Amino acid sequence: MNNHWKGIPELPNSIGEERIIRVSENLSLRVFIWKPVKKSSKTPILMVPGWGSVFEGWRPLVSEWVQRRKIIYIETREKASAIFDNKMKPKDFVMSKYIEDIETIIGKLQSENELDDDFHLFSSSLASTIIIHGLQEGNISGKSTIFLAPNQKFRFPFWAKILIKLPLPKFTLKWLIRIAIWAVERKVEEEGQKIRYRRTLLSQNYERMRYSARYLMGYSLPESLSNIDIPCAILTAESDKLHGTLDVEFISREISNIEIIPIPSNQYAHQPEALNEIESFYSDIELNE
Repeated sequence: MNNHWKGIPELPNSIGEERIIRVSENLSLRVFIWKPVKKSSKTPILMVPGWGSVFEGWRPLVSEWVQRRKIIYIETREKASAIFDNKMKPKDFVMSKYIEDIETIIGKLQSENELDDDFHLFSSSLASTIIIHGLQEGNISGKSTIFLAPNQKFRFPFWAKILIKLPLPKFTLKWLIRIAIWAVERKVEEEGQKIRYRRTLLSQNYERMRYSARYLMGYSLPESLSNIDIPCAILTAESDKLHGTLDVEFISREISNIEIIPIPSNQYAHQPEALNEIESFYSDIELNE
């Protein structure tokens, strides 16, 4: 498990740095910063991957992307790389804490001149939900943003809700994860996506994932997202059975300045080919400034 949570991956034609940034009295988060060896005038990307996501799932896309733009990659608090100084509590995983984390990291990087005032956002799954909520509340901002498979709410199967809520001892948590893997593999058709989720689930701090899941079961986005006025896009695939179309419909209806970008599959969004759609969106915004 620890192999995924130590050290910065070396990527081609780029210089990388691993940062551990304190976001509160009790918590520090891991942040990767890559800069292209060949200087680029393009706007940096602040990237926040999804729930429990490990970098290996994003390596194909990011390996190509860092050669074009500066990439700042933030790992959220439910991941095993997060450093809690004291014992975790369920309330550590409420949405407001996630939003504060991103806001704090942005502020610290800007104060160090590591991040310009202008940057694009890119996020997936839970992280997209965090960014959407943060944009609506005014805690997070950016030049534009792309969401991959954002969630309005988190729809766990009934049996999963029961298991997550039960006060089971810690040693049983790894079996819950294996049950989750079995359930995901029944629902997902793409082999690459199965491998990615299996690797992700097996690499977690199981207690954090349970705390996070307990909160997410009752969470939903604000009913109105009318405060979001920056250019937005959603990458969505009809074949993605884990992230529902209802969420995309709600978010696209509530955000006025939004574009829907269809892609072949969720796995495609993790591959370098997806930069065709991603860079087209960001480049259009930069050209129209």
